[in-house]
Amino acid sequence: MVSTEGLSTPRPTAEVDLREVDGPLCARGVTVDRGTMLALDDVWLDLEPGTFTALTGPSGAGKSTLIWVLAGALAPTTGTVTFAGRPVIDRARAAADGIGVIAQGNALVTPMTGLENLVVPLLAHGVRPAEARARAEAALAQVGLAESTNHLVEEFSGGQQQRVAIARALALRPRVLLADEPTSDLDAGTRETIVALLGLQADAGAIVLMATHDQWCADQADAEWHLDEGHLSRAR
Repeated sequence: MVSTEGLSTPRPTAEVDLREVDGPLCARGVTVDRGTMLALDDVWLDLEPGTFTALTGPSGAGKSTLIWVLAGALAPTTGTVTFAGRPVIDRARAAADGIGVIAQGNALVTPMTGLENLVVPLLAHGVRPAEARARAEAALAQVGLAESTNHLVEEFSGGQQQRVAIARALALRPRVLLADEPTSDLDAGTRETIVALLGLQADAGAIVLMATHDQWCADQADAEWHLDEGHLSRAR
């Protein structure tokens, strides 16, 4: 697991631990056929609670496709995805079941503040306003943006926007966290902080999968799987 030495972020305690994860996230014979190519070719994968897994491979290998299939946002051509034995069949249901995503491109609402970008999704998930604000402020502090909560997202740099997107996912306390290149726009120091935070999510019981081009980031995970031309294999 990632070393947290020197990291100012407190380790999650029992009262803020993630919701109990009662089973693995599994892909069974998943294929995604683009017509001219197979983006995923007979992918089998089991991700257990409390584990931090890296997904590596060259650009175009299918990493983002696999993330979105596991998140319920993309239906496979063949095969199935289940979470704790239940089918993952659409994004809305998957999100309600606690499958969170840190997407490339961050998908933030730029005319809103950093804080509002966290509070609104929490309210949509039924979190009470006072708790939503507290969780949002805590998550922004975790990613080093405690002094920027009221800045508009459009005023942030690309790296700061990526940190807001990461904080948004952390504030939701997902049971599964699927992170697609979460450190791509970050400097080395912030990269280490974010990878450590992902590791802490796994320590607290979540299933964490991180797609990355960065071998240093991959090396911090408990396990590594490699995708190449849609074929998935265990690297370690």
